[in-house]
Amino acid sequence: MLNKYFFLFLKGLAMGAVNKIPGVSGGTVAFVTGIYEDLINSIKKINFYSFKILFTRGFKKFYEEINGKFLVILFSGVIASFFSVSLVLDKLIQDYEINVFGMFFGMILGSFYVIYYQLEKINLKSFVGLLIGLSIGLMISFADNIEIANTNLIIFFSGMIAISGMILPGLSGSYFLLLMGNYTLIMVDSVNALYFTLIEIVFFNFEFINDPERLYLLKVLLFFTLGSVSGLIFLSNILSTLLKKFKTITMSTIVGFIGGSLLGVWPWKNKNIDGDNSLFIPDISSTETMITLFFILIGILFVVLLERLANKH
Repeated sequence: MLNKYFFLFLKGLAMGAVNKIPGVSGGTVAFVTGIYEDLINSIKKINFYSFKILFTRGFKKFYEEINGKFLVILFSGVIASFFSVSLVLDKLIQDYEINVFGMFFGMILGSFYVIYYQLEKINLKSFVGLLIGLSIGLMISFADNIEIANTNLIIFFSGMIAISGMILPGLSGSYFLLLMGNYTLIMVDSVNALYFTLIEIVFFNFEFINDPERLYLLKVLLFFTLGSVSGLIFLSNILSTLLKKFKTITMSTIVGFIGGSLLGVWPWKNKNIDGDNSLFIPDISSTETMITLFFILIGILFVVLLERLANKH
């Protein structure tokens, strides 16, 4: 029994780590490790009926109703991985930004390939869905999203969007955050801020209270967490219903969105004086470009192979 819960915690670690990588879905890991059905069923039980049990029959019955032990152990692993992976990502983006985004770009390409071949058929509905997704993706790619990344409402909805990747295979929440321009703010900076804050509190150091930047990042994480919890409870049911009843148009919209928004994660870009990014075509003959292309290929292979492994299960 102890080994069962230990491995469940490890699966949570893997889901959390993968879900922070743009282009890869934590839901895919749940498929691979054989816990996807339990995950969806447990999440769907967090509803008005289960809260009625909480207030009328007590916490123990509520805990049993929602399969609480499973959720607590799994998401303990997810949360633990968020701290450890964010520290690594922070260092990698700082020192090897073009290579990291090259791998992100490859993972997104791989996700596009995987989801495209999940389309059951190409018809008028799927074509309309592709056009809608393509249009939205292009608008986001060319949008100036620096301002929206700082609003509490956008951060709240970012949490709702990001959690979708935890429950829907092939749909990366971190990918959407990257396109919205707040991936680093939320998934790296704010998570690291909480990590360092907790360490300081353990040693009774409360100087962070006078640090406006630290307090801002903690506020970002608070709104993101509130959005994630809300999305986990409500959005998961909506999205799963859409995939069941309108799978063709839903999947085709996702494919179009991914195709239209790839420019938003193009690895080769320059920042001007105003901080805006300008894209450019790299010199294919340069060593740096070849290395980046290698990381793009690794990203593609990683996602495709992971999805094939999931399909076998």
